[in-house]
Amino acid sequence: VQLVESGGGLVQPGGSLRLSCAASGFTFSSSPMSWYRQAPGKERELVATISSVGRSTNYADSVKGRFTISRDNAKNTVVLQMNSLKSEDTAVYYCYTNRWGNKYWGQGTQVTVSS
Repeated sequence: VQLVESGGGLVQPGGSLRLSCAASGFTFSSSPMSWYRQAPGKERELVATISSVGRSTNYADSVKGRFTISRDNAKNTVVLQMNSLKSEDTAVYYCYTNRWGNKYWGQGTQVTVSS
């Protein structure tokens, strides 16, 4: 299983970023996918989850209405569109899946929201 994130960077408050996660090594279309984030000195927290076929999504209260998770099962990709970014969104963002009780993480991508 391999998960590779991209799209992080530095953005001003109020700006937008689009994170992508390219997945391989497993049956992507049958796997729910999630994005987590970890800010300095804080525990890793769940940001958003999408069901295997994309019909169901869930979000942390802190990002509802600003972030959108989506997936393309033909391209084995899951995307996190982040709008109206705030300084408190600064963190390393990780792509995640769980296969038969085994947890798989990407290497993470840094998102920094600062003026």
